[in-house]
Amino acid sequence: MVVDTVVGVFFLGMGIYALAAPAALIRPFGIRLEHTVARYEIRAVYGGFGLAMAAMLAVAATHDGALRTGIMVTIGIALGGMAFGRIISAVLDDRIAFYPNWFYCILEMVAGAALVSAC
Repeated sequence: MVVDTVVGVFFLGMGIYALAAPAALIRPFGIRLEHTVARYEIRAVYGGFGLAMAAMLAVAATHDGALRTGIMVTIGIALGGMAFGRIISAVLDDRIAFYPNWFYCILEMVAGAALVSAC
């Protein structure tokens, strides 16, 4: 229950922050949100998705059995997929500083592995 709660709180914070201040959330990545459609996208992908993941992890924290396992594995693998995308960029693109990309890559790998391992 600890792992799903900790990761869920991270998603909740990310979701709320993205909905409230999309430009601030994405600024460390060097992305500028000059157009309204870009703010919509950040609010959807980081905000709405983050809140949905937090809600599902809250369900996992309050249930046992197959439902909890399914949620934990699905979100854990999704986080692994995010880290994988960053690694592919490292192969295909120029080298970049540790923060923010590698910081979040490590966070995604650790959180994903923790969710899957906690089943």
